Amino acid sequence: MNQQQQTEAQAAAFRQLVKHLDENKDVQNIDLMNLADFCRNCLAKWYMAGVQEQGLEMDYDQAREAIYGMPFADWKKQYQQPATEEQLALFAAREAQKKQK
Repeated sequence: MNQQQQTEAQAAAFRQLVKHLDENKDVQNIDLMNLADFCRNCLAKWYMAGVQEQGLEMDYDQAREAIYGMPFADWKKQYQQPATEEQLALFAAREAQKKQK
C-alpha cells in the first residue's frame, strides 16, 4: 500500500466512524469517555488539529459541527442526556486513575 492509498483508507475509516457515531446518537459522550477515553469532542479536536497541520484554519465550533453534523448547541439540545450519578462516578474514578499513572 502506498502513502496515497493509506491516506485514503484512513479517511474512509474516519468517515465511517463519524457516520457510526451519527447513527448512534443514543451513545452519550460520557459513555464513550468512560469506555474508550475519547468522545465526539475529542474527535473534533483531533480533526481540527489535522486541518491546522495542513496550514488551514478551523475553529473548535467548526470542527464540532463537522463531527456532530450540526451545530453542537443543536445536537446537545436534541440528543444529549444528563449524566447519571453512576456515569459521573465512573468518569471521576477513571480520571483519578489516569492521574495516578
